[in-house]
Amino acid sequence: MRVVGGYAVVVTDRLRECRDFYAGRLGFAVVFEADWFVLLDGGGVAVAFMRPEHPSAPPSPGPHTGDGAFLTVQVTDVAAEYEALRAGGVRFALPLTDEPWGQRRFGLVDPAGQWVDVVEQTDPEPGWWDPYIP
Repeated sequence: MRVVGGYAVVVTDRLRECRDFYAGRLGFAVVFEADWFVLLDGGGVAVAFMRPEHPSAPPSPGPHTGDGAFLTVQVTDVAAEYEALRAGGVRFALPLTDEPWGQRRFGLVDPAGQWVDVVEQTDPEPGWWDPYIP
């Protein structure tokens, strides 16, 4: 297989709200939009939203319920992004947090119920990864 690209598709009726969230709040560009599908590009990560009743939808899955998946968006300055979103009135599912495994992050939930983990890589606490690396 020669992969040339890819993106996750979230099945939801909330296409416009998701478009506005990703384009308006997170700076994604709308690559393609129709009344049944919208594809957004964040410059290294892409995501799409599709109405469940469209004939091109696969037989499964059904509409997204928010469980079992999340989207990670890596940025260069997560604190600045957090402050900009906070100043814009965004509600956070996880406040700005420093994690011992080497991430500074915050969490949002998009209008489809999809968790969005916004992260910046940092140095892990000494020895944190030792039990996980052979």
